[in-house]
Formats: sequence, C-alpha cells, structure tokens
Amino acid sequence: MRDSYDFIIVGGGSAGCVLAARLSQDPDVQVLLIEAGGSDRNVLFHLPAGFARMTKGIASWGWQTIPQRNMKDRIFNYTQAKVIGGGSSINAQIYTRGHPQDYDEWKRMGCTGWGYDEVLPYFCKAEDNDSFGAPYHGTGGPLGVSQPVAPLPICEAYFDAAATMGIPRNMDVNGACQDGAAYYQLTQRQARRSSAAMAYLAPVRQRANLTCLLNTQVRKIDVIAGRAQGVELIDGKQIIARTEVLLCSGAIGSSRLLQLSGIGPADDLTKIGIDVVLDQPEVGSNLQDHLDLYCICEVSGNHTYDRYAKPVHSARALVQYVLTRRGPVASSLFETGGFWYADPEASSPDLQLHLGLGTGIEKGVAAMPNGGVTLNSCYLRPRSRGSVRLASADPNIAPLIDPNYLSDPWDRMMSVRGLKLTQEILAQKPLEPFIKVEHLPGPDVHTDAEYFDFICAHSKTSHHCAGTCRMGVDQDAVVDPRLRFNGIEKLRVVDNAIMPKLISSNTNAAAIMIGEKAADMICVDHGMTDIDSER
Repeated sequence: MRDSYDFIIVGGGSAGCVLAARLSQDPDVQVLLIEAGGSDRNVLFHLPAGFARMTKGIASWGWQTIPQRNMKDRIFNYTQAKVIGGGSSINAQIYTRGHPQDYDEWKRMGCTGWGYDEVLPYFCKAEDNDSFGAPYHGTGGPLGVSQPVAPLPICEAYFDAAATMGIPRNMDVNGACQDGAAYYQLTQRQARRSSAAMAYLAPVRQRANLTCLLNTQVRKIDVIAGRAQGVELIDGKQIIARTEVLLCSGAIGSSRLLQLSGIGPADDLTKIGIDVVLDQPEVGSNLQDHLDLYCICEVSGNHTYDRYAKPVHSARALVQYVLTRRGPVASSLFETGGFWYADPEASSPDLQLHLGLGTGIEKGVAAMPNGGVTLNSCYLRPRSRGSVRLASADPNIAPLIDPNYLSDPWDRMMSVRGLKLTQEILAQKPLEPFIKVEHLPGPDVHTDAEYFDFICAHSKTSHHCAGTCRMGVDQDAVVDPRLRFNGIEKLRVVDNAIMPKLISSNTNAAAIMIGEKAADMICVDHGMTDIDSER
C-alpha cells in the first residue's frame, strides 16, 4: 500500500463506491477507498430476501439511539451498515428518489445546482432500468433497477383496497407523479441485489490506480493549517491525500469522524478531551429521519411469505430461486407500497407506505405465529431535528445518536394519521379474503393517547437518516453546494449527511445520485479526464 494517493475516500457505502469507480476512470490519479466493514462475499448480501437478516445484526455497527425523551425514553435499534456497499448492501432494495419539490426546495435554500432538473440527469446516468426510459429514467448505467419478480396476489388486493379509499394505482412513482399505490422499483438485476459495491466497484476493482482497504477503520482526518492532509488509521498509520479527502461515511459516520478529528462543536469536544481543530457547531446537528409505524394483521391462509421462515420451507424456496429466479428468495419483502397524504393541504405526498409480505421481518417487529402481513407508514417531512455527538474520544465507543423523534407535535399528529390510514386500507373489502384479524394496533387502541402509547412501544427507524453535515450558503452551513467543507480546504463530504432537508422517500437512490454529481464536480474542479462508465 502506498503512503499517499490523490484521493482518499473514507467510507465504502453507496456514494463512496460511486466516487471510487468514477474518479479512478482517470488513469492519471491514484484513488484509495477505505471501508471499516468487510467484504460482501456472503450470499445473503446478494439474495433479495437476505434483507430479512440484515436489520438483525449482520454487517452492522450494532448501534442504538439514546433514550427518546419524547417517546417515553424508548431506545431504538439503529442499524448502520458495516460492509462494502454500505446501506445498499443491506437495505430492502427500494429505489425511490423523493419528490421533485424536495430538490427544488434545496435550490431555494441556496444550494445552486441541486434543483430537480439538475439532479435528474444523475439519477438517469446511474440507472440501467429494465422497464422505463427517458425522460425520467436511464438505461445502460451501472445500477440495476428492476420491477419486482416475486409479488403475491395479496399485493394486487392491496392496490384494490387503496383504490376504494381514493388512492390511485401509480405505475412509476419516480416518473411524472409520485402520488398513488405502486410496486416499487428495486435495485436488482436479474433477481439479484444490485448494490453500489456490485454495480460500481466490482467491475473496476482490478484497476491499477484503485486501492480498496476493507476492515480498516480511520481514526481521524489529519488537518494542518486549515487543510486536510490525509487520514490516520486506528493502528496509527498515516496516509497522505495529495488532492482531497472525500468523506463518505453516512449521516452518522461522517459527522462522527469529523468530531473525532476535532471538527465540530467546541464545547462538546473539549468536555471529552478532544483538541479542537475547528469549532463548527453544525457538524452532527440537523439529524433527520423517518419514524416508521406499522399495522400487523394475521392472514387467513398462506398469503404471505411467513411460512418460509421454517427451515424446511426456506430450503425449498432456495431451490426454487436457483432454478427459476422466482419465489420468496427473489422478493425484497417490501416491494409494494406507495405515497399518499396525512395533511390534505400538503402540496405533495407526505406519507410513504410499505407492504411487508410477512411479519417479524425487521428486528423488534412482532411476528404472527400463523402468518401475517405488515403495512408500514412513515411521515415524510418531519419537523423534529436531532443530533449525533460523541460519548468518548475513543473511536471504538458508539456515538450518541439522537433522532429526537416526535419532538415536534406536528410530527406526532401526522404519524398517527399515517398509522390510521394503514388500518383503514387493511380493513377494506378487497383484502377480506386474505386477512383474518388485526393484531397491532388492534381493537383496543382508540384515543390519541392510546395511539401515542402504541407508537412508543411499536415503531422503528426507517433507516433514512440525513442532514448532519448540511449543505448551504449561510455562514453556519457545513459544506457549500460543491460539497467542499467550509473552513477546511481539500475536504468534502459526499453522502446523505449533506442534505439540508430530508427527501420524501427512501434515501439510497439519492445517495448514489449525490455520488454521481460529486464525481462530476470533482473532475471539473481538478481538470480530470471524463471517461464513460464501465460495467
């Protein structure tokens, strides 16, 4: 391994893999990608249904939130990927981009170049879509984007049930209109997960100018006289970045590493014995996330994939997948859902629904012994803001993650409305042949106080954290619209931490877009060769 590189990318998640592939297209630059997690060789990272194992601890840092003071001190499991590919290697593969208004609002906030019309080309550039093309989609890009291959009849009944409530069917929630119930597009190619590691990194790993270090943790970013000089690893080894350090460790990881490097709120850093390099109070602030609520019903027969939780059935399902690329193993288990409204005055959908083809799929969520179905809802535009802070100067100690869920009463009211909507949909006539009885929240939950008690006991993160290194043009912004760190030269943040406001959907597609756009900006800023992507 060299002691210096042109670019050091810290974090091999969605955006980091994009950067590694795109920047190393120029043979004249040396690129180093450092990932704290390991490889994705385990078959579970490639089987779509492997998602069911991921939130239960595989390839995760194992972190939790601090007690949520507005939710009766509930502590949430907070899955953060620790594997090459990051969240794209362990998520439910749902490919949604958010609403065009999300990006236009970023632009109105001063983030020049980040309006919808300006980011759409980067979404399209990434895609190899198996069903849709221009103007909203692309083909031939590195990232496989596909229609589900393993839906069940209950999914069509769900669409009919939604229609009885005035929610139309939408064939493409990433197209001209987001409103409606839909099959989600998935980051899959030929019924296999298309993670950023497989789509972007795997085809180029043999490039002579690209070095990838796995199972390697960065202790801090070295900053001298206001310039990022490189990084220091846990073992003390120092590596120099001749051009830039690119921080791509996610909304939690990036803000954590900055603070470990002495970059963050001075008072907080001083209290735990870290020398302050730059007093930047906004680092680790502005944390946003979607709180996920769920309604769970027992089904009247084998209408979902719950029966395959038993070893004898799961073995048969694996054989079916190997022979046909169909069946439960080919399912992301949450490939059906859509977007609708909690606030009827909202200018675009403010609720997202996910129909789970089973129960107990994610850690902490109840399972039905006789089989069931889950319908999740999350309020998409939370007003609550949280933070990421350090508990210790020791890089092996977990950070203090505080999403500050439901600190704003509006979020609580909209979340309850979303939960009630899931109950109403599952109670509609088209689903009667499939559903036996509602178990959660159940018939004993009626008042707002009872709904609040239920939410405190039965909710989870949507894994959509963002905003802790927000982009902007004001003096307090962490990065500028070219993602350059304000106050430190040769340092950029390139991941969902830069979002000034959380988008209205899942966030992995946006992370890949951010990586694509950042790669272009970096190439322009440094006069690098622009070469078409390889697959």
